[in-house]
Amino acid sequence: MDEFLIQFMDLGLALVLGLSAIGSAAGAGTAGMAAIGAWKKNYSQNKPALFMLVAFVGAPLTQTIYGMIVMNRMAELAIQGRFLWGVGAFCGAAIGISAYFQGKCAAAACDSMGETGQGFGNYMIVLGMVETVALLVMAFTLGILGSLAAA
Repeated sequence: MDEFLIQFMDLGLALVLGLSAIGSAAGAGTAGMAAIGAWKKNYSQNKPALFMLVAFVGAPLTQTIYGMIVMNRMAELAIQGRFLWGVGAFCGAAIGISAYFQGKCAAAACDSMGETGQGFGNYMIVLGMVETVALLVMAFTLGILGSLAAA
């Protein structure tokens, strides 16, 4: 194998995991800031702070796991000399963007639930719908990788 290419053999793997994790971090950070703001508002009004907001903050973290699952499957192909940089980049970006926007939705849920104390189930449904994008990307990518491995 060309020495130049060997140094990049893990680029697709790094991209899918890294971009997924960047989205998770940005999403959780955005939701975390909103949760802290909601708690501050509750404390300043002498109201109890809802611990359930932590569920919203943690929602975007699962996308990092999806990136890791795809990365592990891609690693099997990288050993065969199939580096799949584009798959890593676009799959990782799609999963990461899903996590980021899930965090933005979670931030809105923190604000709303922090003020009203109601709607947890509705907010979780919205977060689940946004997460479905990442799940579909992972499933379809694993299907493509499976057919490449068989070829």
